[in-house]
Amino acid sequence: MNFKTPGSFFNFTREQRTGIFGLFVIIILFQTIYFFTDISYATKEYSDKQKWLSLQSEVDSMKIEASKSLPKIYPFNPNFITDYKGYKLGMSVKEIDRLLSFRKENKYVNSPKEFQNVTKISDSLLNVLSPYFKFPEWVNNKKEFKEFTKYPNQAIATKGKNVLIDINQATKEDLIKIYGIGEAISLRILKQKEILGGFVSMEQMNDVWGLSPEVIENLNLHFKVSTLPNIKKIDVNNASLKELSQFYYFRYALAKEIVTYRSMNGDINNIEDLTKIKGFPVDKARIIGLYLDFN
Repeated sequence: MNFKTPGSFFNFTREQRTGIFGLFVIIILFQTIYFFTDISYATKEYSDKQKWLSLQSEVDSMKIEASKSLPKIYPFNPNFITDYKGYKLGMSVKEIDRLLSFRKENKYVNSPKEFQNVTKISDSLLNVLSPYFKFPEWVNNKKEFKEFTKYPNQAIATKGKNVLIDINQATKEDLIKIYGIGEAISLRILKQKEILGGFVSMEQMNDVWGLSPEVIENLNLHFKVSTLPNIKKIDVNNASLKELSQFYYFRYALAKEIVTYRSMNGDINNIEDLTKIKGFPVDKARIIGLYLDFN
C-alpha cells in the first residue's frame, strides 16, 4: 500500500502557484476596501432618503385631498350673503351679523372697502374674497343714475298724477319705460314673478338682482301690488324636504331645519313659529308668510 508523504500535498505547478497568489491579492484588496470604506454611512444615507421620500409622498397626498375639499367660490353679490355662505367664506358670526344688521336698514355696500367698513373683516380675508365680488351694473355707472335722480320722469310728471300699474300685470314693455331698466332687467323681474307665483309686496323688488335703490324707488312710483295674486301656497306642515328647499325664500339648510323642528315640536301654527328656527330670514317673515299654508 502506497502512502504519500505530507510534503507531497504542497507541491504545486507554476500555474497553480500563480492562481493561489492572485487569489490572495484579491482577498487582500477586498479586505482593504472594506477596512477603509464607511459602509454604514451609505446605508444610513439610503435609509434617510427612503424615509424622506415616504414622508414627501404622504404630504403630497394630503395636499391633493385638501385641495379637493376647498369649496369653489363663484362670483357673488356681497349684499346678499347668508349666515351659511358667510360661514363657508370664513367670516365670523359677528362679521356676518354686522352685515345683516346693515342690510336690515335697506342699505347696500357698493365696493370692497365699504364691505370691510361694515363687516370689519381683516385685510387678508378681504383680499381673498374681493376678487369674487360682483356688484350690479348701476354701481359702475353711478354718474348716470345721479343725473337721473335730478330729473325723474319729467315727461310723465307733466301729464299729471301717475296711474299705478299692478306689478303682477306689468309687461316687459311697461317695465322698460322705467329709466334704468333695460330688456335684461325687465325679463329678470318677470322671471322672479314666475318663480314666486306672483309678487305680494313691492319690497320684493329688493330681491331682484341688478336693481339699484334709485330704480327701485322709481318702480314704486309707477307700480304697486293692487291685489294679491292667486298663489299655490306651500303646506309647511306636510311639504317634503325637497318641496321646502325649492321655495325661493328657503334653501336646503333652512328647509332641513324646518323639517327637524316640525318632527320635534309638532305642527307649525304660524309665521312666528318659523321665526324661532335657526337661519330663518326674520326680516322677510311678513312676505314669506303669504306664500305658506299652516292648516
